[in-house]
Amino acid sequence: MSPDVAKVFAAALAIGLGGFGPALAIGMVASKAMEAIGRNPEAAGKVQVPMLIAAGFAEAIAIYALVVALIIKFV
Repeated sequence: MSPDVAKVFAAALAIGLGGFGPALAIGMVASKAMEAIGRNPEAAGKVQVPMLIAAGFAEAIAIYALVVALIIKFV
């Protein structure tokens, strides 16, 4: 296997696994937030802001995985 093929495979693995985890986390956060709002609609304002912050933190992990994949591919 040539080094170029190994780099492409490693980059694909990094972004694939690095994107799967945050996607799962964002889905779980949104699911639980909608469940909480469904049980107590008056608390929607208190649930929405922490939900968005948690989704942003999870999305940052995906961006880090993208950066690592790009570093693997081009360096």
